[in-house]
Amino acid sequence: MKKYLITGLLIWIPLVITIWVLKFIVESLDQVLLLLPREFQTENWLGFHMPGMGVVMTLVIVFITGLFATNLLGARLVQVWHDVLHRIPVVNSIYSSVKQISDTLFSSTGQAFRKTLLVQWPREGMWTIAFLTGTPGGDVARRLNGDFLSVYVPTTPNPTGGYFVIVARKDAIELDMSVDAALKYIISMGVAPPGGAAGAGGK
Repeated sequence: MKKYLITGLLIWIPLVITIWVLKFIVESLDQVLLLLPREFQTENWLGFHMPGMGVVMTLVIVFITGLFATNLLGARLVQVWHDVLHRIPVVNSIYSSVKQISDTLFSSTGQAFRKTLLVQWPREGMWTIAFLTGTPGGDVARRLNGDFLSVYVPTTPNPTGGYFVIVARKDAIELDMSVDAALKYIISMGVAPPGGAAGAGGK
């Protein structure tokens, strides 16, 4: 009986969680339709609400925005929009921080979250997986003596929470492991190690 129950759970749990996550994403993006004029909402021209239209609309809006922003006029208008937001108190600090993070994460030349590291955390002798986010700058870099890296140490099983840590480059081991494989390893709490992953470096 126990064997059959465990086997059934192993089949259903991943499926149910996957469906739940997809349902949450679709329902969240469907809220985009509520921001549109009523004549563009599916209830008006189809007679009923069509789940998933929010996903389609979001992709279309993002694509059109990117297409518009790449031409000369669009780029100029985007720059004006950025200048306006930078002049609004409070909004300026929030917008600037978020934009700097998004530019770093999605930049094709950036290194943020493109390398997986092995670092000692939370104390010497204990190791965990971390992601390279960059190098210290400003006054932080001036006060550190040596070569250091900025890393993000995710928590498990929820990697969206974690710690920002500055470690010496010599104390970080670069892994031959993709970020996707590392995330799966972290989410599984080490139960599902990625096959064929090996360290590519050392202290």
